[in-house]
Amino acid sequence: MVGIGTDIVDVPRIERSFAEYGERFLKRVFTDTEIAYCDSFGETRFLHYAARFAAKEAFSKAIGTGMRQEMSFKKVGIRNEPSGRPVIELFGEMQERWGGHTIHVTLSHTATIGLAVVVIE
Repeated sequence: MVGIGTDIVDVPRIERSFAEYGERFLKRVFTDTEIAYCDSFGETRFLHYAARFAAKEAFSKAIGTGMRQEMSFKKVGIRNEPSGRPVIELFGEMQERWGGHTIHVTLSHTATIGLAVVVIE
């Protein structure tokens, strides 16, 4: 194992960020794939945004950098396979550095909390 990371995000925090910054917030933090997926849930979309935000943070912890150096929100995304299983997508320097590793991600949420765990092998 190379690293493990976990993160928990308050759903109302994501809602407040959207209320304050609107689409600019979404475009800065989430990939187009993530936005399309989350928005498909309508009223409950922020549950899914929160879990994906947590996944980005969990990934940054698993690689040991946190949200600094070459790590940024848009370089890590979550897409869902047809089965519904979430998988990590990497872009730019993240793909170059970590694309050859096996990366596991799991997401969960309640009405107020988004959670993610990332394991890198």
